[in-house]
Amino acid sequence: MKKFLSLLITIITISGAFAQSQHGSVSGVVTATDGSPVAYVSVALKGTSYGASTTDKGHFRIGRINPGTYTVVVSAVNMASQEKDVTIIAGQNATVNFMLDLNTSQLKEVMVNARTNSVKMDNPSQSLRLQEPLLQVPQNIQVVSAQSLKEQQIISMSDGIVRNVSGAFRLEHWGDLYANINMRGSQVQAFRNGFNIVTSFWGPLTEDMSFVDHIEFVKGPAGFMLSSGDPSGLYNVVTKKPTGQTKGEFSYTTGSYNLNRATLDLDGKLSKDGKLLYRLNLSGQNKGSFRANEFNNRYVIAPVVSYHVDDKTKLTAEYVYQRANMSNVGSYYVFSPNGYAQYPQSFTALPSGLPPTNINDHSVTLNMQTQLSDNWKLTAQAAYYNYGQNGSSMWADSVGRDGRYIRSIGIWDAKSTMSLGQVFLNGKVNTGSVVHKILGGVDLGNKVYNADYNQSHPLDTKDQMFDPLNPNLGVPPNGYPVFDRSTNLEARAAAGFGYIASTYSSLYVQDELGFFENKLRLTLAGRYTYIKISNYGGPEPTAKHFTPRLGLSVSVDERTALYGLYDQAFTPQVGRLAVGSVKPLTGNNIEFGVKRDWADGKWNTTLAVYRILKNNELTADPNADPNAGLSVVLGQKRAQGVEFDVRGEIAPGFDVTANYAYTDSKVTRSVVTGVTVPSFAKHTANAWLTYKLQGGALRGTGVAGGFTFLGDRSTDAPAPLKMDNYFKLDGGLFWEGNKMRISANAFNILNKYLYSGSYYAFLQSYYYQAEAPRNYRLSINYKF
Repeated sequence: MKKFLSLLITIITISGAFAQSQHGSVSGVVTATDGSPVAYVSVALKGTSYGASTTDKGHFRIGRINPGTYTVVVSAVNMASQEKDVTIIAGQNATVNFMLDLNTSQLKEVMVNARTNSVKMDNPSQSLRLQEPLLQVPQNIQVVSAQSLKEQQIISMSDGIVRNVSGAFRLEHWGDLYANINMRGSQVQAFRNGFNIVTSFWGPLTEDMSFVDHIEFVKGPAGFMLSSGDPSGLYNVVTKKPTGQTKGEFSYTTGSYNLNRATLDLDGKLSKDGKLLYRLNLSGQNKGSFRANEFNNRYVIAPVVSYHVDDKTKLTAEYVYQRANMSNVGSYYVFSPNGYAQYPQSFTALPSGLPPTNINDHSVTLNMQTQLSDNWKLTAQAAYYNYGQNGSSMWADSVGRDGRYIRSIGIWDAKSTMSLGQVFLNGKVNTGSVVHKILGGVDLGNKVYNADYNQSHPLDTKDQMFDPLNPNLGVPPNGYPVFDRSTNLEARAAAGFGYIASTYSSLYVQDELGFFENKLRLTLAGRYTYIKISNYGGPEPTAKHFTPRLGLSVSVDERTALYGLYDQAFTPQVGRLAVGSVKPLTGNNIEFGVKRDWADGKWNTTLAVYRILKNNELTADPNADPNAGLSVVLGQKRAQGVEFDVRGEIAPGFDVTANYAYTDSKVTRSVVTGVTVPSFAKHTANAWLTYKLQGGALRGTGVAGGFTFLGDRSTDAPAPLKMDNYFKLDGGLFWEGNKMRISANAFNILNKYLYSGSYYAFLQSYYYQAEAPRNYRLSINYKF
């Protein structure tokens, strides 16, 4: 046996030496003109699949290269690529260094965006206003990169995005109309490019991924972003911008339920001097459903133009138009007095002749960035959003004890307009050995939402109720609705309870003090907000509030940071109470955590513990008619838990995104008995693993897979039944070359009956939304 092991070791050693002797390598360092290292940019051999990224010190190495002459290319977003020729000799290492002509602001911008082709991103977008790596921020912030979106075949904000973030899940999502993402016990705020774009209880429209670069999830209050909002957090959708590189990408996706989708991404220059740049994203989609009569067809037009006035000032104009034509948004719901998942997974109550819902969503954003000096940068941006919806929603008027019920169609026409503005200043000042990173800004907004959901029409009668055991999806007994749209939407909204408006202005100032060569960072900040808010045509209460922020981050070494955070949040609320008046929601978050980068920054982990207290939060009155629009005050709600995330390249070609969260969310004091926190999971766990072969005849071929688990899911009292645990397994194969990627994934591989839902006391019935059984997608991406 010993002789055999000795022989085996000898063979392996000789084979390794022989293999190494047949290949060479290239290494070097990439710096800016001032000698600063350029981190995380891509280094590749042109025309091949050999490549690597620079470390935080600017170093790179590409190994196992066949002998020959190659062109080494250094490239990154918002940076002109640079090339050098190199000759690779078997058994030897060639050295090639690059010096890039980048000033301080350009270098920062390159490093912020350099990780977009990786599962792990190290820096926040500029729209988060922070001027430091995520490792040093005293808060749990997770970023879902463009690479993750592509690998997982995510096509909209409601399409599996939450599996990438610990503790995130969707609740009552209304199909693909709204994302409605929850974290830390509550629904979080939706942002786009740094703007809060929430105007109602349901919105905004889910973003199509064709124009999205990456998505940032900020856990807990974020005074540096929020004028007012829920202390559970926010997600910030960062859209694609011009890079200065002339390139394009076309993709086509087909799949189950007649999914056909095409996207086009064009990126380039409009002037020879490279000062005027453009980015154009287009997409079109037809999509059916595993349920009869459901569909979701969309198209998107998203042009962006950027003009570099000089090397210090840049202007960017962006327009996004999303058009959606979809079946009735309430058709996803199933009602049963006996519990969840009572009918076949493909069950629907949607009749075939019901008119669709049409949505036109426009947004225009203007952004100016100017580098006032090496240490000071000013950003100003303004945006206008206009959302129009013409459609209806289906719900149950009553549910019988035998399971039959009366379907009701309610009109849902809506219009939302938002005028938003921001000006913020980032700077750095030294006072002796202390480094001050300054952030100051003004946030302004005016939001108006008008909706008509005051007309309804029962499809069934008491004598001819809808029978789920023998569903009739033809012409309903009481016919189709004919709604009165003779008056304008604003008048119809004012006549009911469909008007919501808010106007706010706020000032934020933050000083992060860096001690001991920035190894210890103390954040002192505060936001003063004035806001006026109204709904249902009632009074317009105003609120003024100061919210402090205190953070501490300590670098144990170059790769490890410990942090603690105390932050407050507040927001005036809109609602109607049967008794009493509505008070603003106030809350605070205490959080501690540890962050660490591993393997020269190729992957990282974040461990966080937190405790959130919220006072005066409103929730829908479970004992009121759903058309009454009544709310109740929860009193005080507490959310606390533990979150763990791991993300990045664990080994060459092996990418991992995995997370776990324990969430304990309870109403600790309530003025109304029988009210609990609606559907959430105490335990959530997710993983997505990707492995790609790095060499051989099958180079570029890979396998991907992952799962989502939701355990101990709660429901509204007084429901006697809880939801089952949730487990979904997805996976597939792919091949990726220099210009093409082919991906084939299967979703819900185990073909489980998956659902989410709750209990509605007014109907004395359970309601739930089923997810699709096993289904498939095939995507082809071609770069040119």
